[in-house]
Amino acid sequence: MTQSIPHTHHDRLLIIDFGSQVTQLIARRLRELNVYCEIHPFNKVDDAFLAAFAPKAVIFSGGPASVFADGAPMPPKGVFDMGVPILGICYGQQVMMHCLGGRVERGHGTAEFGRAYVTPTAARLPILDGWFAEGREQVWMSHGDHVSEIAPGFEVYGTSPNAPFAITADPARRFFAVQFHPEVHHTPKGAKLYENFVRLAGFKGDWTMGAYREEAIRKIREQVGDQKVICGLSGGVDSSVAAVLIHEAIGDQLTCVFVDHGLLRLGEAEQVVTMFRDHYNMPLIHADESDLFLGALEGVSDPEVKRKTIGRLFIEVFEKHAKSVGGATFLAQGTLYPDVIESVSFSGGPSVTIKSHHNVGGLPEKMGMKLVEPLRELFKDEVRALGRELGLPDAFIGRHPFPGPGLAIRCPGEITREKLDILRRADAVYIDQIRKHGLYDEIWQAFAAILPMRTVGVMGDGRTYDYALALRAVTSVDGMTADYYPFTHDFLGETATRIINEVQGVNRVFYDCTSKPPGTIELE
Repeated sequence: MTQSIPHTHHDRLLIIDFGSQVTQLIARRLRELNVYCEIHPFNKVDDAFLAAFAPKAVIFSGGPASVFADGAPMPPKGVFDMGVPILGICYGQQVMMHCLGGRVERGHGTAEFGRAYVTPTAARLPILDGWFAEGREQVWMSHGDHVSEIAPGFEVYGTSPNAPFAITADPARRFFAVQFHPEVHHTPKGAKLYENFVRLAGFKGDWTMGAYREEAIRKIREQVGDQKVICGLSGGVDSSVAAVLIHEAIGDQLTCVFVDHGLLRLGEAEQVVTMFRDHYNMPLIHADESDLFLGALEGVSDPEVKRKTIGRLFIEVFEKHAKSVGGATFLAQGTLYPDVIESVSFSGGPSVTIKSHHNVGGLPEKMGMKLVEPLRELFKDEVRALGRELGLPDAFIGRHPFPGPGLAIRCPGEITREKLDILRRADAVYIDQIRKHGLYDEIWQAFAAILPMRTVGVMGDGRTYDYALALRAVTSVDGMTADYYPFTHDFLGETATRIINEVQGVNRVFYDCTSKPPGTIELE
């Protein structure tokens, strides 16, 4: 987490971020164990910070750098003298060995990327309790450099074909180091390793979503004071949970603004307005700005231009309505961590930008407003857990994610009203099929996308020249990685037939079998 909340009653674990794209997954594994942790970039952690933070344990993340590079990321020297357990992961292992007297060498044929298998040495290590029952364990490697000589006091506890020091430790000092990534799902027993580590460190496991709720409410009240807040409400899970949480904190100081940008799914505007006006009794402005957005997007095909145009227009609309409620000082958003990590470095470290998100990157200075983003540190499954904690119905909490730019990024190429209308109707048929077959809750996200192409077909003995449609459905835990859902051919055939028969303008349907990575979940 980037901003500390006073937690005098929680043990703290510090994650020093060296720029890995999966650093936040470490935090997720720890939160699943009810351990409070914060992520801070290596260049913001010095000895004074360590003294003030007083962590009960420390984890070094992975990262893309090499210890040989000029200005290579390094931890503060004082971290090794604190007397607390330390776990180094991938680059974190290499930098630990480098700092403590070991040796790291460049790849030279020993790089490993992907699945590997670690076998144990004869010695036993408590952090590996529950490992090696079958003689070896699958892990996920992603390293070029490798440790060639371990530091004094360390011993080897596991090896892989290209990493002879895959698991090392100095048990006396409670220093542990692994070359692989235990935080990813491709290391099946990685969660057990973290469980053992925090148990050895003496954590009580007292950080829960209930605690997060209380602390977030307190933080919102401290940040907002007696000022007014407007919340950009999309009707999706993220912005809705944010709205309910903020409303619980400050009541009628909050006004929700639901922007209908003309890029919503079939019937969505009516559903959102009914839910929040009738069931949650929140002040709500329904802003129909479809002409504004669709006019600005006319002729635009570049996905980054689409996203930035939508983001700019959202800001303009919110600014207009902030004035209409008597001068709101704050703008609230349902920004999540996956949004942030794909747009900018969440913690100030050197992680790589993947794509921009309309709700990430701050507000224009001229707007004169400040952001309230109470979910910025959470993954989607954690937001759903918080929603249940807040009493939102399960049927709503379980809705598939829907992007802020809406159907704009499910319409590659130029956006037209005709294509949006076709897409809305086709998507509704697709989701109806998924629900009828009882598959909705098995799938993380499913949607249709209209492709920037027309294809020749034949219907009723006549030639057609209509749009092609791509169907997408993925399984995921946190949205950071995903795999396609394995529909049966019968389901796909039945669904394609329904779409072509019921939606005029479509004569061909494809199914997208791409995972994330290398793709993203959305097409743009």
